[in-house]
Amino acid sequence: MAESWATSGVDLHLEPVGPGGLRRGLTDALRDAVRTGRLAPGTRLPSSRALAADLGIARNTVGEAYADLVAEGWLTARQGSGTRVAERTVVPPSDPARRPRVPPRPTHNLVPGTPDLAAFPRAEWARAARRALTAAPNDALGYGDPRGRVELRTALAGYLARVRGVRCDPDHLVVTAGFSHALRILGPVLRARGADSVAVESYGLDAYWGLLQAAGLATPALPWDELGTDTGPLTTEGAVLLTPAHQFPMGMPLHPDRRAAVVDWARRTDSLVLEDDYDGEFRYDRQPVGALQGLDPDRVVYLGTASKSLAPGIRLGWMVLPPALTREVIAVKGHVDTVGVLEQLTLAEFLTSGAYDRQVRASRLRYRRRRDALAAAVAERAPGVRVTGVAAGLHALLRLPPGTEPSVVQAAAWQGLALHGLSFHRHPDAVAEPLDALVVGYGTPPDSAWAGALEALCRVLP
Repeated sequence: MAESWATSGVDLHLEPVGPGGLRRGLTDALRDAVRTGRLAPGTRLPSSRALAADLGIARNTVGEAYADLVAEGWLTARQGSGTRVAERTVVPPSDPARRPRVPPRPTHNLVPGTPDLAAFPRAEWARAARRALTAAPNDALGYGDPRGRVELRTALAGYLARVRGVRCDPDHLVVTAGFSHALRILGPVLRARGADSVAVESYGLDAYWGLLQAAGLATPALPWDELGTDTGPLTTEGAVLLTPAHQFPMGMPLHPDRRAAVVDWARRTDSLVLEDDYDGEFRYDRQPVGALQGLDPDRVVYLGTASKSLAPGIRLGWMVLPPALTREVIAVKGHVDTVGVLEQLTLAEFLTSGAYDRQVRASRLRYRRRRDALAAAVAERAPGVRVTGVAAGLHALLRLPPGTEPSVVQAAAWQGLALHGLSFHRHPDAVAEPLDALVVGYGTPPDSAWAGALEALCRVLP
């Protein structure tokens, strides 16, 4: 039986067309694929018989094209190993113009927002995945409920009530592919409700402001003072986005009076509070500040993820919704726009087995030790720098002498140290006095790199 496209081995997309006939067209197409890197050095090509069958041309034509490219040095052919792309060194074209100096690639990374990925509990996660997949019903592999698997929603509702004080029914919890996915869903929902703006904090993440703006919502910035975000100026905004348990990046909780005030504003104006509880499990001096959602589940949308407690790469987050908002959110999320079911089932098993609690407790101890080492090193090596915002979370704010932030960030880049200045996180319309500071993500490096990163940081501090 003649070989068919479905069974002939390695697939290779080529278009052997052009002047000069099939042989020249095939030779040019193969040469171009190698030259541009689409066929990497060492790649084994289909046999002449298989490629001829795929392209619908004579086997001799393929053999002759291969032979031409072997002679030119683009391919190699050895008995028993087939025809392969030749190994070669790609020499970049010379540039007579003098290139500007650029900082070296970072050796150390203290950019906030990522936990220690080397500490991800691979063995525990693999065991949970095996148990979850074994126990999963067949219908779990279908499209399913747009809110997410009931196993995960039920497990999350219990966990959030126990640990964060969230008042939650699994029917009003929606699983998302992280915080950004949740904002992409909520933006159109808010617009459909008549909102034209969502107030945000003076310091935060521009990616989140951008997602709201992409939905057609303005993002006016609230003032900032020694008590944190000032919610007093809220008026007719459709919602406000806050990090009340541990403000990012300033590192302090929302003042109790302002917690109560923002909920009162939401009730009075029929608005919503979007609560970003991005690292709520990690508090070191006492029990974590409870979720704002507990004050009024009808006015607060609680948003959380596993990005800090586990890893952002598993792409799992959740929204705890006011009952009146659930139907609208499901309609926007759609019946096909779901999150990977195997990851959901694994996290549900991870939660119910107690592995998640063990992971958080172990991480909390590791990060607290790093926080203490950071504070001690800065106090000894740079007494003019004040460390703040260290009661919780995976980052600290290092207050610098006025006017020094740009030079310190530049010096860090030349030392191979990646970190952010506070100005990187300042809203363009921030109503607050500019501060010189560094936002140091002490949770980011693996244990093996932590000492080197801390030493590099101390070297650049004024």
